[in-house]
Amino acid sequence: MVYISSWQEYQEAAEALYEKSPYTTRYCVKWRQSPDGQGKLVLKITDNTTCLKFKTHSSVFLNRFDALNLSLMQKMQNRRPTQASIPPSSSAAQIPASTSAAQTPVEASSATTPTPSGPAAGGVKKKKPKKKK
Repeated sequence: MVYISSWQEYQEAAEALYEKSPYTTRYCVKWRQSPDGQGKLVLKITDNTTCLKFKTHSSVFLNRFDALNLSLMQKMQNRRPTQASIPPSSSAAQIPASTSAAQTPVEASSATTPTPSGPAAGGVKKKKPKKKK
C-alpha cells in the first residue's frame, strides 16, 4: 500500500482499477480531524490484489474528490453521465441545438395530452381534525 502523490495518476489508476474488476473493487474515504485544526483526507480503492491510496491535507483537492466520487458512483450504478452532471467546461460533450429541438414521437404525444388537475385516484381530500383545547 503505497500512497500515490499525483492526483491525476490516482484518479486514472482508480477508474482503471474499477473498470478492470468492478465486482470485487471496494472504495473507502476517510476524513481525520487533527488537533491543530487541519484535517487529512485519505482515499483508498482496492480489489484485494491491488491497493491504491491518496492522502492530502489541502482543501484544493475537495472539488477533484467530488468529481472522482461522482464518476465512480455513476460507474457503480451503471449509469452514464447526464447533461446536468457534466461540468460546463467540457464543451465537447454538449448536444448541438438542432438535435435538441426535435421531439421523439413519445414526447410529441405527451405534449398534447392534458394533465389532470384533481387527485389522481379520484378521491376526496380529507378535512383536518380540529385541535382540542
